[in-house]
Amino acid sequence: MILLVTNQRDLTTDYIVRELQNRKVPYYRLNTETISAHKCSIGYKSLDDWNIGNIEGKSVSSAYFRRPSAPICRLKSLKIEEQEYVQMEWLAFLKSIYSRLDGKWFSSPINISLAEDKPRQLLLASEIGFNIPQTIISNNVSHIISRTPNKNLIAKPLRQALISGYDEKVVFTSRIPKITHEHEASISFAPSIFQQEIIKRFDVRVTVVGQKVFPVAIWSQETTETEVDWRKGGNINLVHEHIDIPSNIKDKCIELVNTLGLKFGAIDLICDKNNNYWFLEINPNGQWAWIENQTKLPIASTIVDELLKINENNDER
Repeated sequence: MILLVTNQRDLTTDYIVRELQNRKVPYYRLNTETISAHKCSIGYKSLDDWNIGNIEGKSVSSAYFRRPSAPICRLKSLKIEEQEYVQMEWLAFLKSIYSRLDGKWFSSPINISLAEDKPRQLLLASEIGFNIPQTIISNNVSHIISRTPNKNLIAKPLRQALISGYDEKVVFTSRIPKITHEHEASISFAPSIFQQEIIKRFDVRVTVVGQKVFPVAIWSQETTETEVDWRKGGNINLVHEHIDIPSNIKDKCIELVNTLGLKFGAIDLICDKNNNYWFLEINPNGQWAWIENQTKLPIASTIVDELLKINENNDER
């Protein structure tokens, strides 16, 4: 049986569910925010000695860690601090379950978490041989001035691109003016990524699943708003086109995903005016359903193929 760890609103998992149903493959979708509705146990006699409702550890042969949400405490009679306590207990329970699925994950939660480190991504991508825009990650104005050309720079978050709250905001990649010491206060607040802007022909999203590569051009330069960050403005009319990319770029994409200990990676590249490819970042657990929807590339099917390979390997043990 394949275990899908996600949340109720995750539309991407719906694509996997549809593929599994079409193939008549047994699966269980665990929406983690509702786990407190189940009777659960963990024993100590073996790694498979656990259950969530009627699902037993020994029945799980592979698992896909997608987008779990924090468990919701159903006991509204509890005080806020008591609800937080209950939530933390459920999170601890889930963490223990995740560790017991080692060797069964499509990509493990630990490797996904480690792979989210953007400075590490740049380091590994550089070692593999990708072109990297000149970059500094800093809150030090002097370093930004001395270690970049300090013109035609873009800035983007190191980790958190969403400012939540009543007036929720997304922090997009943006062009910035020449840095001076007058910017000290705003820049010193937190480290950000400062990078030489590469003038694009188009953006490229490369979805890697196992040893297969699905490259898609995103024609972001068709509108001014999406020139720097194709996500800006939520333009649903941007053309997405399945393209071929040089074999050496494909190989580098696969190598990066393998080096990070993953079976999946959503890699963002830029193709410049001279048809050179530049690495920006990799999302180790990124969205892909919209790519499949627009291009009809068989990403869900390929992910299920990989999960079934894991099933076979575990059944042979």
